[in-house]
Amino acid sequence: MQKYTMRLSNRKKAPVYNFFNTLLLIMLSAGITGFILDKMRFNILEGKSYLLIIIPLVLLIIFYLNGRQIFEYDSDGEALHFKNRNIIPFLNKPLSDEFPKYKLIKYEVVSVLFLRRLYVTISSKNSGSTILTYETSYLTRKEANDLKISLNKVVNANKEKRH
Repeated sequence: MQKYTMRLSNRKKAPVYNFFNTLLLIMLSAGITGFILDKMRFNILEGKSYLLIIIPLVLLIIFYLNGRQIFEYDSDGEALHFKNRNIIPFLNKPLSDEFPKYKLIKYEVVSVLFLRRLYVTISSKNSGSTILTYETSYLTRKEANDLKISLNKVVNANKEKRH
């Protein structure tokens, strides 16, 4: 039997994501300060002063809606290991799943605008199958393609074993 192993991680990009998060929070703080100063003292921007809050807030919401930034995948050995966590520890509970390769039935990657999710279906004794969800919006196109290739190999190997 051939071994299909791969490790994928974007953990090294965590400082970049932290920088963007901090930058967006600073922009929001500066926007709120500018809005208050404009309303109370200067009144230069008139009705457009709300944009000082709205634009950074929308960017921050998009950043958080993209989901957990750090994704790790390991298919070494006889098990698949998925980890998905946020750079801000208290924001979302980190996901960590490990299961034997033979339990992988299928997977699906769904992309909507700037959001990308990975749905992994595994066989389960109790309910027949279980769907696990991971957020992969922050993976590069190459990383996402490598992940698909690795998962395809495991799914195809499992189909051969069943037939």
